[in-house]
Amino acid sequence: MSQLPKIIWSKIDEAPALATYSLLPIVNAFTQAAGVEVVTSDISLAGRVLAAMGKAEDHLSELGEVVLQPDGNIIKLPNISASIGQLKDCIAELNEQGYDLPEFPENPSTPEEEATRAKYNVCLGSAVNPVLREGNSDRRAAAAVKKYAQNHPHRLKPFAENSKAYVAHMAGDGDFYGNEQSVTMDKAQKVTIALNGKELATIDALDKEILDGTFMSAKKLRAFIQKTIDDAKANGVLWSIHLKATMMKISDPIMFGHALEVFFAPVFEKYADTFAELNVNANLGISDIEKKIAGHAQETEILAAFQAVVDSDNPEIAMVDSDKGTTNFNASNDVIIDASMPVVVREGGKQWNRNGDAVECVAVIPDSTYGMFHAEMVADCVKNGQYDVTTMGSMANVGLMAQKAEEYGSHPTTFELAEAGTVTVTAEDGTELMSFECEKGDIWRMSRAKDIPIKDWVRLAVERGQIEQVPVIFWLDENRAHDAEMIKKVNKYLPEFNTEGLDIQIMDVTSATRFTNARVRAGENTIAVTGNVLRDHLTDMYPILELGTSAKMLSIVPLLAGGGLYETGAGGSAPKHVDQFLAEGHLRWDSLGEFLALAESLRFIGQKHSDEKLAALTAALDLANEGYLDNNKAPSRKCCEPDNKASHFFVAQYWADALANGDNAELAEKFAPVAAALKENEAKIMEELLAAEGKAQEIGGYFHPNDELAEKAMRPSATLNAIIDAI
Repeated sequence: MSQLPKIIWSKIDEAPALATYSLLPIVNAFTQAAGVEVVTSDISLAGRVLAAMGKAEDHLSELGEVVLQPDGNIIKLPNISASIGQLKDCIAELNEQGYDLPEFPENPSTPEEEATRAKYNVCLGSAVNPVLREGNSDRRAAAAVKKYAQNHPHRLKPFAENSKAYVAHMAGDGDFYGNEQSVTMDKAQKVTIALNGKELATIDALDKEILDGTFMSAKKLRAFIQKTIDDAKANGVLWSIHLKATMMKISDPIMFGHALEVFFAPVFEKYADTFAELNVNANLGISDIEKKIAGHAQETEILAAFQAVVDSDNPEIAMVDSDKGTTNFNASNDVIIDASMPVVVREGGKQWNRNGDAVECVAVIPDSTYGMFHAEMVADCVKNGQYDVTTMGSMANVGLMAQKAEEYGSHPTTFELAEAGTVTVTAEDGTELMSFECEKGDIWRMSRAKDIPIKDWVRLAVERGQIEQVPVIFWLDENRAHDAEMIKKVNKYLPEFNTEGLDIQIMDVTSATRFTNARVRAGENTIAVTGNVLRDHLTDMYPILELGTSAKMLSIVPLLAGGGLYETGAGGSAPKHVDQFLAEGHLRWDSLGEFLALAESLRFIGQKHSDEKLAALTAALDLANEGYLDNNKAPSRKCCEPDNKASHFFVAQYWADALANGDNAELAEKFAPVAAALKENEAKIMEELLAAEGKAQEIGGYFHPNDELAEKAMRPSATLNAIIDAI
């Protein structure tokens, strides 16, 4: 049995899950040669659903214990942050496979349904990240990846000379930014949130913890949405809404529902009684409405009414899939802002219309807390033109996220208010910490940031600044209640660390964006130090522009307990990859994020446990990763060309070759014949891999594939399998 710590490789969903069937046998064959075992842990949506209903082990809770251990070492691939629609589809698939699961109760009316809903609720939204992220985020581009992107630039489409593209946000008028109040606790005690004296929730607040309360005015949100529609019509631009209903699973689906109701107001007014009868919920989007009205006497009439609004003089709606006629309003989880807004910038301020044409758009982002960032990104390109991938600098990010630092708004403390009145936040000792006058339907939420993670965040920012020797910018706005409290802590903790020679500044979001972008355009690097929301947005926006994808970023979470969590990029495009794979056997998922994460994970073990073989294995993987980039072995997007499976083969070949020619005699002897076999059989292996292309694949399920079928589909080369399995 291995004496070195295990690496836990998360079993997750969609394209990266399929890639794992091909990659993990290779990884284990190599790492076991140096005494490191890589084991899997199922935190997929299906796995979490089965665990929640008592039909499988709760691996997520087990990993929640691992991240609290000094040797904890987890490679976390991107998982589904489920919307209600995705959760319902997953439950249906599991039932088709023979699991006896109750349906998801959309409107629970009995204690039994309430209990079922509570169990399923733990699977919604970002259920995994708050459990595993027991440390702050260090995200940056590896030097080899950045160099490759500059030498092989992807295409950023130009902005028109007089581009009409822009971002609309509420500018603090009735949004979460404008209504925010914040307080730092002076002792640990219970804190109760109440509406008109009736308890909504009670939390155990810690000493020195920052608590934020705020709300989104439903009335002002709807007025804002209507204004953006009118303005889009006047400006002749495409209209689109950008939210994050997967992560902000209470607030953003509600905001999405308001937008849908405002845009299609005539339909919702005319068919209000029918919709009430059918339990239509606008928060779930057009696709759910179509399911609810299917077979109803008014089905054809209602569908025609929706189409009439689309065909009227309203602005065009952005399309998720023009070929299928899927609009931005199809489902709340179809457009995820941190993935969708970089595409708007990449495409020159454009999105696609019903005909599949890219046209200039207004991107509607109600909450200005982060809407200001996206507004400045688009405005910068409208003014200065598109970025030059061959010369642009890098944005590295240090993000506050440890111990559920949820600027997003914690799900248990987010509420759609059932009545108008006063929301109070009161400490156990009787002190009223905050008070808000709200209306029925307003979205109220509390967010929390604990003191120990904040101090560690400041420490990590200083550490990265010392290593990189570039400006360190804290993205904090003194005019925002939360940020004003954060600035006090930053100023308190900075003197405790070695800041000698560092350029450390505090800037509001718009100023920080302008400062960073000016440096990016000059080819200079900058470290952005942000809270959890902006971490998410920045670490998709800049890498997608710089590198072509955020999946190529190093994403390291140094855990507070001493261990490491290594994330492998974003999975926003994963569903389309799966669709293509099922149709034609071609998986275009790029596993570079996994290759890089594995190298950092091995390096972490090596830093704690001096071991010659492990050091040699890690150095060889670094060379293999460089070879992968230098030889352009990323998967092709097209069928019948090398895909993800071929990428894994070439990394194995380069890794074996580096070991065979490395300094460790034992590993060199072991891998010399492997390297020779992989080189000698390259043509045969590629022939076998390509022979599997162009054929529909059956893997037994989307959310819960059959392991045997999926492995067979992802390991079609008998020659490669024989070489790897014999190591």
